[in-house]
Amino acid sequence: MADVAFDKEGFLRHLDDWSPEVATLIARREGIELSEAHWEIITLLREFYRRFEASPANRALVKFTAQQLGADKGRSIYLMSLFPGSPAKLGSKIAGLPKPDNCL
Repeated sequence: MADVAFDKEGFLRHLDDWSPEVATLIARREGIELSEAHWEIITLLREFYRRFEASPANRALVKFTAQQLGADKGRSIYLMSLFPGSPAKLGSKIAGLPKPDNCL
């Protein structure tokens, strides 16, 4: 993992460098210990990227989560409990995806 390159914000420079081990490393840097619930959303984020070739904004992430996992998990408050601040930005970073376009 020493040869994995990150940009100045901690996003992977090369999407192909992602692995569950890299995700765990990124999460730890962000102060997050990944649980099963985190992995469920990480998997969902990677699926969103595969389908739409873009990282989701927060609103799109909430909607996609509700469609795929149900209304209980498709809520901003739930996603923020897993990925504080901006779930789309932090989740995408841990999932090895590019920073969503509309995130500061």
